[in-house]
Amino acid sequence: MPQTKFQKLMFALITVIITVPCFVFYCSSYEAGGFNVEVIKNSLIFIPIEFVLAYLCEIFIGSPLSVKLALKAINPEKNDKMIVETAVICATVGIMCPLMSFLATILYNGIIGVGFNGAPLNDYIINFIPYFLQKVVLNFPFALLSQLFFIQPLTRTIFRAIFKVSNEENGNVEKELEIA
Repeated sequence: MPQTKFQKLMFALITVIITVPCFVFYCSSYEAGGFNVEVIKNSLIFIPIEFVLAYLCEIFIGSPLSVKLALKAINPEKNDKMIVETAVICATVGIMCPLMSFLATILYNGIIGVGFNGAPLNDYIINFIPYFLQKVVLNFPFALLSQLFFIQPLTRTIFRAIFKVSNEENGNVEKELEIA
């Protein structure tokens, strides 16, 4: 959908604005054993940090790599635009979920585990890989389903409203992918 670099940056910004709070609350709720007001209060410190990290990762890593990965799987000239968009979304989740889970493991289990809770550094190092793998396994289904059925449709609706892009405007899929 984005036609220019500025639109690409704005599309990523809208996506991250919607995605980060969802994931911070989701991960914090899992750690706390449920979602409540305390989870919201305790999560607010992480939202700005994860927002910056997610936006930078999306712009410099997630978006460029996901397009390349998606184009290896499907041909935009032969496939429907919706299939191409779905392939890009799936590829983005496949890249961003492990990447953000890695960063979340450092933030949640590193800073909190070592700094705030007084856990020894040795415990953090030994448990880093299990913590990271657990976060990936827990986050991936939520990431894939939320991106496919909630976040990306909402992002596209907001993007179309801001940039006055019509739903019928198909554009050239290859041109859109080159921008990404």
